[in-house]
Amino acid sequence: KASSLGFFPALGHPLFRVHILALVFAVKEINENPQILPNITVGFHVYNNNFYPSWTYLATMKLLSTWNRFVPNYKCDDQKSLPAVIGGPNSNICSHMLIYSSAPEQNDRNNAAFFHWMFPNGNTQYLGLLQLLLHFRWTWIGVIYEDVESLQTFVMKLLPLFSRNGVCFDIIEKLPGRSLISDVTEVITDWIVTFRLVFSSTARVMIFHGEVQSMAKLRTVENFFTFEGIPVQDKGKLWIMTGDTDFTSSLFQRTMDINFLHGALSFIIHSKEVLGFRQFLQTRNHTLEKGDGFVRAFWEEAFNCLLPGPAIDELNENICTGEEKHVTLPSSVFEMSMTSHSYAIYNAVYALTHAFHAMHSSPLKRRTVIPGRRESMLTQQSWQFIFGSAYTQVYTVFQFKAVNVFHKRYRRAKKEGKPYCCYDSLPCPKGEISNQTDMDSCSQCQKGYYPNKDQDLCIPKVVIFLSYAEPLGIGLATSAVALSFITTLVLAIFVKYNNTPIVKVNNRMLSYTLLISLLLSFLCTLLFIGRPQKMTCLLRQTVFGMVFSVVISCLLAKAITVVVAFMANKPGSKLKKWIGKRLAISIILLCSLTQVMICSLNLATSPPFPDSDTDSFLQNNVLECNEGSGTMLYCVLGFMGFLAIISFIVAFLARKLPDSFNEAKFITFSMLLFCSVWLTFVPTYLSSRGKYMVAVEIFSILASSAGLLAFIFFPKCYIILFRPEQNKKEQLMRRKC
Repeated sequence: KASSLGFFPALGHPLFRVHILALVFAVKEINENPQILPNITVGFHVYNNNFYPSWTYLATMKLLSTWNRFVPNYKCDDQKSLPAVIGGPNSNICSHMLIYSSAPEQNDRNNAAFFHWMFPNGNTQYLGLLQLLLHFRWTWIGVIYEDVESLQTFVMKLLPLFSRNGVCFDIIEKLPGRSLISDVTEVITDWIVTFRLVFSSTARVMIFHGEVQSMAKLRTVENFFTFEGIPVQDKGKLWIMTGDTDFTSSLFQRTMDINFLHGALSFIIHSKEVLGFRQFLQTRNHTLEKGDGFVRAFWEEAFNCLLPGPAIDELNENICTGEEKHVTLPSSVFEMSMTSHSYAIYNAVYALTHAFHAMHSSPLKRRTVIPGRRESMLTQQSWQFIFGSAYTQVYTVFQFKAVNVFHKRYRRAKKEGKPYCCYDSLPCPKGEISNQTDMDSCSQCQKGYYPNKDQDLCIPKVVIFLSYAEPLGIGLATSAVALSFITTLVLAIFVKYNNTPIVKVNNRMLSYTLLISLLLSFLCTLLFIGRPQKMTCLLRQTVFGMVFSVVISCLLAKAITVVVAFMANKPGSKLKKWIGKRLAISIILLCSLTQVMICSLNLATSPPFPDSDTDSFLQNNVLECNEGSGTMLYCVLGFMGFLAIISFIVAFLARKLPDSFNEAKFITFSMLLFCSVWLTFVPTYLSSRGKYMVAVEIFSILASSAGLLAFIFFPKCYIILFRPEQNKKEQLMRRKC
């Protein structure tokens, strides 16, 4: 006995050659297996619909008529009865026939009992697609679909589900679903117009929902844009293909590359490697098989040769040998393994065969209930449209090549007047990062970190402080040591020549105290250099304030002593009792103790402590001493400024006194320099940040102290060392102002 299957592919495409061979291989395996349908040979007829629904109607009517005698609705022989029909993987064709289909499922409740879809329910794929979009937070997308019945469900029912889950659409474009053979120019023109809109879209992710033959059209469009100098892969789009689309292209596209698909994601039906199929393709002599009416067209176009025949010139150099191998064809044209669509056809053949086997193995008649209708008994002859088992498959996501489509360091800003999920992509402000896509706002790095160049990662800030290892620290430390050495040298000169008139006349005790204080003021700047520690932070401003108060109080005592000494020489003056060391000591102690009280109050209420400044510099974390109360620091500086102004006024008033008492003019110049330095210090200090604030203060201490040393002591040292003849009492008495 023989039993035949009908198969409806569209044979104008090399993909369907693979489908036919999958069908042939399945039938071959079944006929060679004695455990399935013993004593029955399974055969098949293949009908070419050429993508035309009308051809499908014609072939269906032939199935219902006498073999080779087409009389609609009349069938007089039962010997050639087809028990089942397998439709090709094109849903637009399958929708015009009652078949067992390998195309994606459609909703047809009236004919549900006469259909069995080998593709899984499309809703499963769409839910997986939604999960994929939400997982990567791709919520601004475009959709392109072919205008066929099976895809209308996706647009009408499932896209609203995407919207309810936060996915927004920049464009939803419909591509003409007419066949590739008819109206080719019009179809491709419409596709090109649509893809121009796609390229101008702001959406980076594009969902392409096509049919099995859509890839041939898509590659034609891509080739057009490449010819126009507009490479598709340069548009920065991430393509997501649905499982209905097959990647096998037409034969004339064999030389075209598929670079535009690099980075694309595709849903494919999960399939298994069928053992023996590759060997079957390699060993089968396709050109000698009888009954294969489609091999000639495929073979001649695929291998660019002509098969021998009565109308073919035997001397033609492009005569096919029949030994050509499928393996030499590009994989984009012919797959040597079963595609997911071919695997569905392979399984459809086996499913039908096992159903036939079960039916033939039992004497009982099979029955089925058509939904909404009464129960009906079906004989073997009427069973030909029924198959009663479920079939499920799993979708797999396949990626051609990984690409980065979305960038971080941006935040979302809602567009006014647009849908709720329509946003502009704005770069993060300076100093902020966005380490995820689709962030509503950028975030600050935690303390001690700063954004990298791409503003998608926080990296630790570089710790800096005024150290002895950097040029600025080395220069200031060297200057402090050098000035300390000079001060020590001047002190040594004064000690050595302590009995000379010029040393005596200027109050040796005050001169020694002033030199020692200047020495300490130079050395105290070393407390400002180096990594801030708890002890150095406590000492540096305190030592500086107290030492400088002693320096200025000594100058004030010198100026007041000059004035008192001159006024005490007047007849009847009561100031004679203040002449001597008592007045100078009193002034120094009063001024110094006042400063000590201010510094002690500062240490008791707001002691300085090591701290870090993470805000002044983007990439640096500045270690510094937090001075505690800024008010107390300015009280220390203010008191020194007050003493300096009093000293300047007294010295200025005493500058024209006789030479024998006149040190006032040197004090005047030194106080003028001192006040100028510290008045400049205040705005400079406040406008500086980090280690440069410390450097400004060190420079001010060194500059003002060096000015005092130069104006007060260098003239005296010059006379002591180079003009000893002027270092006599008589000479000093004769000098004029």
